Amino acid sequence: MQRFELLVFDWDGTLMDSEARIVACLQGAIADLGLPGRDVAALRNIIGLGLAEAIETLFPGSDASTRQAVVERYRHHFLVADPTPSALFEGAAEVLHGLAAQGYLLAVATGKGRRGLDKVLEETGLAPLFHATRCADETFSKPHPQMLLELMEHLGADPQATLMIGDTEYDMEMARNARTHALAVSYGVHHPERLLRHQPLGCLERIGDLPAWLNENSKLQIQHSEEALP
Repeated sequence: MQRFELLVFDWDGTLMDSEARIVACLQGAIADLGLPGRDVAALRNIIGLGLAEAIETLFPGSDASTRQAVVERYRHHFLVADPTPSALFEGAAEVLHGLAAQGYLLAVATGKGRRGLDKVLEETGLAPLFHATRCADETFSKPHPQMLLELMEHLGADPQATLMIGDTEYDMEMARNARTHALAVSYGVHHPERLLRHQPLGCLERIGDLPAWLNENSKLQIQHSEEALP
């Protein structure tokens, strides 16, 4: 008996090691427009947000034309110009194939735009494994719960049977706002201490640990249910 029915994954920093490429593309966009530079820590911190929200965080109070220009230059670098490689984290593809074979509903909720997500889904060959995906340019950005709410409604999943898996505070906050469960991973862009303050069910050191965690969590759920019987 599986405790969770729907597993929703963040993409960058959870399934794909894309931090270096995102940072390089942001740096390129900022340099193209002659805007004040931002250090790597500031650029890493906004990974997971939608582009519009990320730019507002990096350049508070910037006007709409400036924000749009950064978005366009970032997309140019990410989709066309930047050669920085990105790869799935070790074991990610195998984990996803295994979970799909077990009958889990799989989904993605990401701060990426639709064109960017479709690009990496095609490049990795993982698109057929996901039953639904939501991107920040289609609905509200994290930590707003709308992405999760739309995924649950579309797939007919209950919040208590839904698990959000991610590497940032934005993922943890989105899960709380949508009243779903959350599971953190420690190898992404936000330090484990930042993640744990949101009280996720756990914090994995490797994506490859997920199947065993799900199995153990299901066993504990069954045990607790049996102990509650009269």
